[in-house]
Amino acid sequence: MTKAAELAKMGEVLTNGQIGGRRNIVINGAMQVAQRSTSVTGVGDAAGYFTCDRWKIETNGTAGRATMTQTADVHDGFANCLKLDCTTADTSIAASELFQIGYKLEGQDLQQLKKGTSDAESITISFYTKANAAFTFGLEVYDNDNTRQMTKLFTTTTDWVRQELTFPPDTTGALDDDNALSMFLSFWLHAGSTFAGGTLETAFASATNANRAAGIDSFFSSTDNNFFLTGVQMEVGSQATPFEHRSFGEELELCKRYYQSIGDRSNNHTLPLFDTAAQDATDSTSTFHFFPPMRATPTLETTGTGADYKIYTNNTNINCAAVPSFGSGSTQCGFLSASVGSGLTAGEVCHVTGNTDPAFIAFTAEL
Repeated sequence: MTKAAELAKMGEVLTNGQIGGRRNIVINGAMQVAQRSTSVTGVGDAAGYFTCDRWKIETNGTAGRATMTQTADVHDGFANCLKLDCTTADTSIAASELFQIGYKLEGQDLQQLKKGTSDAESITISFYTKANAAFTFGLEVYDNDNTRQMTKLFTTTTDWVRQELTFPPDTTGALDDDNALSMFLSFWLHAGSTFAGGTLETAFASATNANRAAGIDSFFSSTDNNFFLTGVQMEVGSQATPFEHRSFGEELELCKRYYQSIGDRSNNHTLPLFDTAAQDATDSTSTFHFFPPMRATPTLETTGTGADYKIYTNNTNINCAAVPSFGSGSTQCGFLSASVGSGLTAGEVCHVTGNTDPAFIAFTAEL
């Protein structure tokens, strides 16, 4: 790059406000936070959030399976990454198959892109990858509000490489200014002809499935395959800037807007989960506040059955008759309840704990 070009790029970075302040729109891009688990097997059977917070597996129809882990792999200032190990290959690819690592974004966090206006901005997404061999995969930016998309390809090596992909401005279709899903990023790792049978768009266009993953290889081609991802940064402008490292505490707080886990999921099930007050001999209820407030009214996640939880009251442990329940909730609070067959005394304070490993409760407000 010539000196003039370097100065021009520097000017663009300054004009777009990429120096100073919050630059990275992505939360947990360094894969620091993993509230659910650090390792899950059999990934590929169903969509879901399994390990690193905010990173969702999207899948359809594939017989391929993987182990997904938050893995320590120190390089370039990063201590962790998201790793996929192929454990079951799928070389007979049906048309509708897909397998992606996805990230979902609220519209109110994207207004600086000025999408749908004559002043629309470019988007640059940078990230670090490596794999067991050279693969071509795709990164898609999908406008969910206006059903528009564009995908760019990248190539892995056996060493960590920083990928830098710039997506041009899209002057068609503004993004909603709310807390709902407006855009998502998809790392395409496997696709059938429904999604890979066309030609990649060279600019944002109305979504055509066949063009979304054209030209990618398959992660499920062999059980020798692995894929590593970290350092994901999405920013305004056409120049990638150094990754914006945030403290673990700050990243955890940002993740808790979408998911809050209470309890030890490893092997300490006796830790208290929440306090309640007995209403009568069988039922107890308490208010529960979310810190920070969640994106939307959450739903409660539990494990197992009522016998996996117990209420401690009056120096006695009583197994719960059902898993805890949540109701009358908002983004800030709600009522948590637990019940037993008998043995409570109205007015007494009770402690709900786990009874088996792992016992936890969690609240999810994911997009």
